[in-house]
Amino acid sequence: MKQYRYSYLLGASLLMAACQPGQPKEAQDMVHLITLAPGHFHAALVQKTATPGIDSIVHVYAPQGPELEAHLNLIKQYNERPTDPTHWKEEVYTGADWLEKLKSERKGSVVVLAGNNHDKTRYIDAAVQAGMHVLADKPMAITEADFTSLRKSFADAGAAKVLLYDIMTERSEITNILQKELLRDATVFGEMQPGTPEKPAIEIESIHHFYKMVSGKPLRRPTWFFDPSQQGDALVDVNTHLVDLTHWMLFDTTALDYTKDIQLNKAVKWKTPLTLAQFSTITGAETFPDFLQAYVKDSVAGIAANGTVDYTVKGFHVRLSALWNFEAPAGGGDTHFAIARGSRSNIVIRQGAEESWKPELFVEPIAADTAFAATLEAAVKRLATKYPGISVEARGKQFHIAIPQELKTGHEAHFAEVLQRYLGFLKAGAVPAWEVKNMIAKYYVTTAGQAMAKEITK
Repeated sequence: MKQYRYSYLLGASLLMAACQPGQPKEAQDMVHLITLAPGHFHAALVQKTATPGIDSIVHVYAPQGPELEAHLNLIKQYNERPTDPTHWKEEVYTGADWLEKLKSERKGSVVVLAGNNHDKTRYIDAAVQAGMHVLADKPMAITEADFTSLRKSFADAGAAKVLLYDIMTERSEITNILQKELLRDATVFGEMQPGTPEKPAIEIESIHHFYKMVSGKPLRRPTWFFDPSQQGDALVDVNTHLVDLTHWMLFDTTALDYTKDIQLNKAVKWKTPLTLAQFSTITGAETFPDFLQAYVKDSVAGIAANGTVDYTVKGFHVRLSALWNFEAPAGGGDTHFAIARGSRSNIVIRQGAEESWKPELFVEPIAADTAFAATLEAAVKRLATKYPGISVEARGKQFHIAIPQELKTGHEAHFAEVLQRYLGFLKAGAVPAWEVKNMIAKYYVTTAGQAMAKEITK
């Protein structure tokens, strides 16, 4: 058995506080993180900023390899940055029995999971059975078998008073927040329309790119990221966020019963071609690994990266699409389009070239109404007491909701906001019952949708 320890820039005072017997109650009450098998940069983003109430010593259990090194390098980068550096000390165990060691040592209270999704439900079960809380990156399940396992883990967690929760960063994006706020204002939105399969009540399309920058550097992805049996395809990966946003916007804190409230209607999926040169640029690998050979033809791999699911939830029609390209257009980035259709207006998010690749919020009146501008102005003024600085401006037949830069915290900062939400649950002693029910409903949509999806050619 081998064991490796890594220590990064922890101040002497913090180290002494962590090691001294008879610590004050404040130190004893701190949350102690464990990072389990980090294989995705989201594991590090949980630690990008220091969070009051979380101990600076983080225990890591993982196999030795490039994924662990990449994780530790990101933590090191956060510790060494000139502005607002963090002071994490990573205590890493890499012995062959690292999962058993996690369970037997129990050196932390919250297990953070972000990595290969093939084993994620098994890791969740291991942590829950050991009596540890879990904060997991999406997706928590990528197959129907995983969904069955996850349902059991939620039941076991509830019985043991263990908190199991997934990282839904998109709820912290200000355009999504304001879209939800306006959707719930009847003076502006009217009533949510049930929609049709051709014109759904909620329609969202999210486009991502394999080659991208994270924390100022090119992101190196592991080769397994492109294997649907390890990462999952778009219908069970990115689509997790889209389902979560849909249910959160429509029903807020109302619990959903997936056995009664949801009806899956149609799902399709298709591949994104990647040349070997493109694959090498993203992963650093010189050849396609054996597990991808079944998807390779003429030195081009077909990556199961795109999908659309159509379903109804409590009678509302929904269409969600998640897509991946190799890289964004010059000067561009990931894009997001979301429309909620009401009787008085549509509330729309666009993030394309015309928006300089930044998400922007628009209100589109259904019919000409000279009083609508004043009504919307009044609604935005009410919201401005909660979200200072927002305003409205006419743009032709639609209205743009101007959002100040201070409210646009960005994707990487959203991880700290999710962590704060989770800490609130820890303090309360439970994840709200509606959150648990709706996580189960969400993973039903994604995994059952993936199982029924028909492959098409585009």
